[in-house]
Amino acid sequence: MNRSEHSRMVAGYFSGIVNWYDFLNHFLSFGQDIYWRKRLIRHARCGANGLIVDLAAGTLDVTREILRKKPESKVLALDFTLPMLVRGRPKTDFARTRSGLVQADGRLLPLPDECVESLTIAFGIRNIKPRHEAYREILRVLKPGGRLCILEFGTGKQKIWRGAYNFYLTRVLPLIGRLISRDKGAYTYLAETIKGFPHQDELALEMKRAGFTRVFYYPLSSGIVYVHVAEK
Repeated sequence: MNRSEHSRMVAGYFSGIVNWYDFLNHFLSFGQDIYWRKRLIRHARCGANGLIVDLAAGTLDVTREILRKKPESKVLALDFTLPMLVRGRPKTDFARTRSGLVQADGRLLPLPDECVESLTIAFGIRNIKPRHEAYREILRVLKPGGRLCILEFGTGKQKIWRGAYNFYLTRVLPLIGRLISRDKGAYTYLAETIKGFPHQDELALEMKRAGFTRVFYYPLSSGIVYVHVAEK
């Protein structure tokens, strides 16, 4: 599968579950996804009138939280799947003058060089292939000292809670997702990409090799997810 085919496939999956996306995120994570996103945005730096980009913004949960917690910021939400942005638009109505939505590919950001103070990406980096092209673009648009803040599932190859989470990931999650959303592929794809995602050490090394510095990371919920932070 080439890059364009993969991008269309991912966009098709997310477009197909857009009406159930928020509900399933909260339901399948037992509400922990709300806490995880709040931890992510703590690391996003922004000065007065500074620009933060929320890449793979989906239905704008991270964008909304940034706008609430960082009233001095302006937030540009980017996502490859337009229906997701449209679905989330009402969440940012309270701050329309400080927010914008653009359909965009993470490998070709519609921004000039060195204009962004921080860039967040929650549960989206594993959907971008090849990742090194996204890293290159992120480095291009970040100001010197700017931060990349990633929230992503840990690899499903490590046993968590004596394997209970792994069973949930491979058997329960796709079944519930399929029963509720009626989509046979989206949550199977989710489980497969989590299982195939790099170990947290490997991801940190990948970011360093891409050119980022001061890379650090830490687990949440026993390593179900990790926050990675890096600077330009």
